[in-house]
Amino acid sequence: MGMLIKNDFEVAQPIDKVWTFFDDIPGVAACLPGTQLTDDLGNDEYAGQVAIRMGPVKLEFDGTAKIVERDEAGKRITVDAAGADAKGRGNAAMLVTAGLVPTGRGTKVDVGMDLQLSGAAAQYGRGMVGDVTAVLMRDFATNMQARIEAIEQGLSPDQIASAAPASGFGIAFTALKMALGRVAARFFLPYRPARAGG
Repeated sequence: MGMLIKNDFEVAQPIDKVWTFFDDIPGVAACLPGTQLTDDLGNDEYAGQVAIRMGPVKLEFDGTAKIVERDEAGKRITVDAAGADAKGRGNAAMLVTAGLVPTGRGTKVDVGMDLQLSGAAAQYGRGMVGDVTAVLMRDFATNMQARIEAIEQGLSPDQIASAAPASGFGIAFTALKMALGRVAARFFLPYRPARAGG
């Protein structure tokens, strides 16, 4: 299953600080729930693990991620990642592009993911995958904000207490609520009574 996912979020920090933060790949990975880097392979390539729950299935991918573009002037970074489920239930590959845009309150981060799934993860529809991704991006933004603020206070990585990373169950539960909300809206909106005079 292939799909293109787009998300964006804002960080209350100036664009130069956010861009500098994106240079710290281990720090970026630490902000994404379920992600753990296991090795720096050199030349902007890293080995790691990603654990995520899709419905009743917990998938644990072992793989690599490589920075294939770092555009300083355009404040844009592209990462090519691929991995296989540790229990042989499927594969995932994605090309992730993050672009930074200054805003009045800080920095907007636009994220695009070209995602390819096979095996167990591919049995879930685009809605579920999109909802899980949205929850991950929300938590990633919260953790990034907390980590940048901690760095500004002079704390070392070991002292940085980012927002509590979401558990696989928590992500799946929130995504399920989002999906149920969409279903309810489709069911009830056609029956909403018209307002008087409208």
